[in-house]
Amino acid sequence: MLITESYQDFLTADGTNLRIYIYTPKIPGYPKAKFPGVIIYSEIYQVTGPVRRLGEKIASEGYVVVAPAIYHNFVGPEALNYDVEGTDMGNEFKIKKTVESYDEDNRLCCDLLYSLPQFDGKKIGATGMCLGGHLAFRALLDKRITCATCFFPTDVHSRTLGLGMNDDTLSRVSNEASKDQELVLIFGTLDTHVPPEGRDLIRKTLRDKGVHFTFLEIHGAQHAFIRDTSSKGRYDAAITQGCLGFLFEQFNRKLKVDLGEYVDDIKPLEHVC
Repeated sequence: MLITESYQDFLTADGTNLRIYIYTPKIPGYPKAKFPGVIIYSEIYQVTGPVRRLGEKIASEGYVVVAPAIYHNFVGPEALNYDVEGTDMGNEFKIKKTVESYDEDNRLCCDLLYSLPQFDGKKIGATGMCLGGHLAFRALLDKRITCATCFFPTDVHSRTLGLGMNDDTLSRVSNEASKDQELVLIFGTLDTHVPPEGRDLIRKTLRDKGVHFTFLEIHGAQHAFIRDTSSKGRYDAAITQGCLGFLFEQFNRKLKVDLGEYVDDIKPLEHVC
């Protein structure tokens, strides 16, 4: 499926402009075709090549994809470099930006999707990597978001996102997610940013609260294994391809299919061989 690329800028509460990149499917002969929406959140470097290519890949499967440049509070929309300076800037901005500003960005992304003629006006999914994985996780606080696939979301277990480094993402999503909302969380077993005890905390909290989720720990995979450039030797194309299967299974089922209203009619399974 062909895609087109564009962007729109939006004035935010702090007076800065949020740029949102748009990747739209294009089917020759069908100018009025409509598609579900997806928000893709970037890592700490804003919308880099790997983030853009993932957004394009999702769009080419039949989704209208938007990607916000989240550090509008501090710099322009351009991606930060994958070097020491860019890493330091990204990590600094991550904890200087308020959680309220992150949430405003999410609302603006949803609002933009609903304004686009290519959006089917129904359901929105979210995804992202690293910091973006956390933001996709947190996006479920907006009930317009039906599902999220989160690649190695950082800071969820430690509550260290945003100004003051005391975010409420895990507790709020665990308590406020509806039965119609669903998460897929994907980690590598060698992820040093989210250690085993952090992954255990996330999984147990979601399970105890009855959130609908899938939890994957990929043996031997490191943090940022999906980043296809400047990944410091961590990129694994085969594992990435397998994980995208979970993403598209969730998105196709939750966003493209009209499932109707959720009904809790799942009965205990009989224990048989």
